[in-house]
Amino acid sequence: MAKILIVDDEPRIRDLIRENLQFAGFTCAEAADGGAALTALSQGGIDLVILDIMMPFMDGMTCLREMRTRKIMTPVIMLTARSEEYDKLAGLEGGADDYVVKPFSPRELVARVKAVLARTMPAPDANGSVYTFGDLVIDTASHSVKVSGQEVTLTPKEFDLLVFLVSNKGIALSREKILQKVWNYDYYGEDRTVDTHIKMLRSHLGHCRNYIVTVWGIGYKFDPDTL
Repeated sequence: MAKILIVDDEPRIRDLIRENLQFAGFTCAEAADGGAALTALSQGGIDLVILDIMMPFMDGMTCLREMRTRKIMTPVIMLTARSEEYDKLAGLEGGADDYVVKPFSPRELVARVKAVLARTMPAPDANGSVYTFGDLVIDTASHSVKVSGQEVTLTPKEFDLLVFLVSNKGIALSREKILQKVWNYDYYGEDRTVDTHIKMLRSHLGHCRNYIVTVWGIGYKFDPDTL
């Protein structure tokens, strides 16, 4: 069963999350700030992080940025008392996979944990597929992407988005369709969530960035034959 790292400076919040995750069959580890979380992550064995934004010593956003800088691509669900769009987008742009706003429903949080893990932990016997488009190579079994032979580091959400676009090559996909399929549950997100992830994904793909085409008035499509 997956192991979840709960990072929050409030013991009662950690207790609430841990009890609900354990009831759902997960194992848990805990940390009270970002620095302790990085130490736990460096030891390996963590499948997902629930990361509070507002913490002393090292806050959640700083921890998330340091994770991605260190190439720790463990999926992250941000936990925050803030509800402004800016804070949500800042977390997503920093490499988070999802966010939950306090006060939250423990059942909703568990559902989101399951949804993220379903996308980022493929079945061991899954054969996967390899997609090759010019200099772009995507291996779904190993969750790896290469551009001109060089490994490209993507967050789990960015990888899911790329695979979804590729698997629908040439089809114009609305932002609503992308939210529904890539986020994989009843996600009450905003169009800017998709736009933000597309922007980040393109930034990683170098000269292959133009394979992701904006379809004005609709959304996006993957078209490796575009000029």
